[in-house]
Amino acid sequence: MNARTRQLSLWFVTVIASVSTGQVATHPFSVHDMLAMDRISDPRVGPDENTIAFVVRSTDLEGNRGRTNIWLTTVEDSAPRRLTSDPAGDSNPRWSPDGQHVWFLSTRSGSSQVWRIPVQGGEARQMTDLPLDVGTLNVSPTGTHIAISMEVFPALSPADTRKKLDKIENRKATGLLYESVFIRHWDTWKDGRRSHVFVIPVSETAGGVKEDRDEGSVMPASWKLADVMLGMDADCPNKPFGGPEDYTFSPGGQFLVFCARDVGREEPWSTDFDLYSVPIDGSDKPRCLTEDNEAWDALPVFSPDGKTLAYLAMSRPKYESDRWRIKLMTWPNGPTRTLTEAWDRSPSSIAFNPDGTLIYTSAANRGQRSLYRVEVEPGRVTTLVRYGNVGSVRVAGSHLVFTLDDLQAPAELYRRHVSAGHTTPITHFNDEKVASAQMGESEQFQFPGWNGETVYGYVVKPVDFDASKKYPVAFLIHGGPQGSFGNHFHYRWNPQAYAGAGYAAIMIDFHGSTGYGQAFCDSIRGDWGGKPFEDLQKGLAAALDRYPWMDGQRVAALGASFGGYMINWIAGNWPDRFRCMVNHDGNLDERAAYFMTEELWFPEWDHHGTPWDNPESYEKHNPLNFVKNWKTPMLVIHGAKDFRVVDTAGISTFNALQRRGIPSKSLYFPDENHWVLKPHNSIQWHETVISWLDQWTK
Repeated sequence: MNARTRQLSLWFVTVIASVSTGQVATHPFSVHDMLAMDRISDPRVGPDENTIAFVVRSTDLEGNRGRTNIWLTTVEDSAPRRLTSDPAGDSNPRWSPDGQHVWFLSTRSGSSQVWRIPVQGGEARQMTDLPLDVGTLNVSPTGTHIAISMEVFPALSPADTRKKLDKIENRKATGLLYESVFIRHWDTWKDGRRSHVFVIPVSETAGGVKEDRDEGSVMPASWKLADVMLGMDADCPNKPFGGPEDYTFSPGGQFLVFCARDVGREEPWSTDFDLYSVPIDGSDKPRCLTEDNEAWDALPVFSPDGKTLAYLAMSRPKYESDRWRIKLMTWPNGPTRTLTEAWDRSPSSIAFNPDGTLIYTSAANRGQRSLYRVEVEPGRVTTLVRYGNVGSVRVAGSHLVFTLDDLQAPAELYRRHVSAGHTTPITHFNDEKVASAQMGESEQFQFPGWNGETVYGYVVKPVDFDASKKYPVAFLIHGGPQGSFGNHFHYRWNPQAYAGAGYAAIMIDFHGSTGYGQAFCDSIRGDWGGKPFEDLQKGLAAALDRYPWMDGQRVAALGASFGGYMINWIAGNWPDRFRCMVNHDGNLDERAAYFMTEELWFPEWDHHGTPWDNPESYEKHNPLNFVKNWKTPMLVIHGAKDFRVVDTAGISTFNALQRRGIPSKSLYFPDENHWVLKPHNSIQWHETVISWLDQWTK
């Protein structure tokens, strides 16, 4: 353990020990508090409609990673009980239909495999020993089968894929030959493998790993492993962020419905994801259920009676930020209707009530992610929980279970009675940690933005706030651009990190942001440096006028992704406003960026075509054209594995700053992608950024 890790570990131990004794001396929030928080996700309600399995992620400073384990609790707020505790990490919990076991994924055997553990106690048992890592897991409602995903070469079995990978690894030549794009995606070079879904009979795995193997085989000969996507050159789960929600069993267990994009060489400029149905034994080819829609179809969920397949669908091809609508299809071959056409919000999930008459979901909503109830017959939508950030909505008998966080606290599990209301926390993993860290109070405000239209923003006050003092300002610009800096406890761009360092934080949801209606989101198309830029200018002025304790002469601007692009745009078009800037993963040249990125549908939509068909749109708001106006000191941050906004964009920005003699620094992470995820890198990121702000504003 090096000195830095030892120091941080002692800090963690001191905090945990002090909260356990109830003798906590509060301190300003910092990145160390952020990393100390337990992150709760993936709640799964058991067959008894009361017990909940969920994942808790803690930070392992020694291992420089997050560590996940599975816990149990009940809807009625019983004391949580750790179900798994292996240092390797466990995730993806799924209940057996009888409620006696929880299936999950673990790397404790050296690779990611399927395991199972009795709920009432006992040792976990390894259920698969496959030649490849298992990526995701689902259990059939009948309990007779499990579905898993693995990365295979199309038309090859997992065993043959392993042999081919070993052969590639042992060859002396290292060149990769491509005939089509993607060449790389997000943070991974493509090697021809696809994520495919496989179905295994539980009867074949009930005894766990067996030793009776054919000679040279890497799995028991008795296993009947069915690749239900055999013949498809497509991914499920979808890359880079798909998960087990991309596929589901039919209620009777005879079919699997999955989401995939099977479009051949058009993949990098297509969002035509479809739903497919296939027998679980792979005896027939997958049947496309949504062929008529050339836009995105996703998240298949069956109603409790099995007669309806619900899913989310967009309507405009090649637009990843189009509005999701809830669709209802009579299973298996009936008509489809749109349930939420009149609702100008974009639902993110689907959870049926027991009789199938209601659907519960969450959606971005004016700086919140609210909880909603949708009536299946009239389609009427009712807001149940407006404030905060709601996620992972599940139905547990007469209650709803979901995660809820806000700008002052990370996510915990909550319950809400479906008729009586009363939202109540179930878990309290972070209560004492939150109490020990002083955080700034937050407030949402609004102002007339572009064309006089109402625009919303948030302000977070510095810790130990004193209205008689003047505070420097951290002006945070969100990415996307179809995104939001809302009422959410973020683990990368958390305004409390700036409040704890003595700054007021301002965040503007400019035109193009999500949660304010689809027209507001669409308005950024072809106007990256127009409406959003004007909203940022007016939003900063409105905040400074509204909050006199902010020092308008000591303002720093920070942004990532689109926010990084906007930093470069501001540098050339608003060069006298800020004391300093921070640019994380931002483009300098929009036209060149098209040829360097991977998901081409994104710039083609936002810039109205390709650079050769519509060069004017790429040049209209291109920061490169205004470098001659730059004068503001800038910290440039980039990750080498960022294939979305490639690292040469950051290097180019730093070169321009240095050549013009502008005070500047470059922080480069050889092992990070578009985000900074490793704990020690996150600490370095925050310490470098805060130091840069202090240098120029204090």
